[in-house]
Amino acid sequence: MGESSAATASSRLDALPATVAKKIAVCVIESNPRVQMDISDSLLSFYQTFQFTSGGQAIDSMAQRPPAVLLLDELAPPRGGIAVLQSLRSEEALKDLPVVCLLDRHNAGFIEDAKRLGVDTFLRKPFKRSTLLGAISDKVNSGVEASWEKIEPVQKAALQETVGVFNKISDLISEGSEIPYKDVQDSCDPLVKAVHNQCFSDILTNVKGHDNYSYVHSLRVATFLTIFGHAAGFRDDELQTLASGGLVHDIGKMSIPHEVLNKPGRLTDDEWNVMRSHVDITQVILKRSDEIPRGVRIIAEQHHEKLDGTGYPHGIIGKNLNELARMASIVDIFSALTDRRVYKDPMPAEKALLIMKDMTDGLDMPLLSLFTQVLLDAKNRDALQ
Repeated sequence: MGESSAATASSRLDALPATVAKKIAVCVIESNPRVQMDISDSLLSFYQTFQFTSGGQAIDSMAQRPPAVLLLDELAPPRGGIAVLQSLRSEEALKDLPVVCLLDRHNAGFIEDAKRLGVDTFLRKPFKRSTLLGAISDKVNSGVEASWEKIEPVQKAALQETVGVFNKISDLISEGSEIPYKDVQDSCDPLVKAVHNQCFSDILTNVKGHDNYSYVHSLRVATFLTIFGHAAGFRDDELQTLASGGLVHDIGKMSIPHEVLNKPGRLTDDEWNVMRSHVDITQVILKRSDEIPRGVRIIAEQHHEKLDGTGYPHGIIGKNLNELARMASIVDIFSALTDRRVYKDPMPAEKALLIMKDMTDGLDMPLLSLFTQVLLDAKNRDALQ
């Protein structure tokens, strides 16, 4: 769903007051004030940063409130990065803290010592902003994905298999290769099984902390679509289509610049056009494979369409809008409203559904009524918290 000023039903969301999101915490120990400032500026929109010039001061602070990731300068005062790492690993609360080491030069001795202390990611200055953001995100996600080992097996499989396929799709898009639909379908099997078992709350709860927003949104859409279809009496193969369509419906966003995709605030007209292009990009990607079912393509191509023709990319009107597209539009808007973003906290489900109830021109009201009934059912409420 786009953040735009365009005159669509979803543009009403822009009028809502922004909230201050609880950002993931990143600690930085950097000896060079200029580099420290550059890092702070680079991370400002995405993470909450805590800057330190002294290793000792940082250790004391982190022990009280551990961050998600530490960025550590090899020359960190007073005795260098290795001394900081040794102190870090002696603290129970910090012994497993993910660390990214920042190097002024290639120092083989430092790298070997740091590896022995559990560091496997090194960035040599100067580094690109995208490289820094990627390294931090990878560390955050590794911790989140490790925590999935503790949850119920079917839901664990749903998370692990879908994130594996989603990452694979990202690589294939970069290479210009086709998407192996069988892999997508297989990864969604545990999700469909979890919905059949009425046991899916751990999927929605445990994906929240993942730092790949496109994956989080896509899995939530896949899950809600499957729940929606199950309540509507869809058969197993149809539920597979809903789950798979939800997982790949936004893969074109993998080609959208990070700064546009995660911009805090309203997009400019040019940025909005770039954001809208993700639907066309998704269509091009899916057309590389002859295996993609028509239902999956419809979900991907039409989830931003509206009954009154104000949607995009084709402005499809009324009866010409497929039922799968109507369901996908409802789920995509609901997910976007209730997603956690770097610039906002998630909206409560009840509030999101009330807002959507006013979108009478754009959304299928009987389908929205069924979706609302399913989500607010007592046994499903825990999954929405």
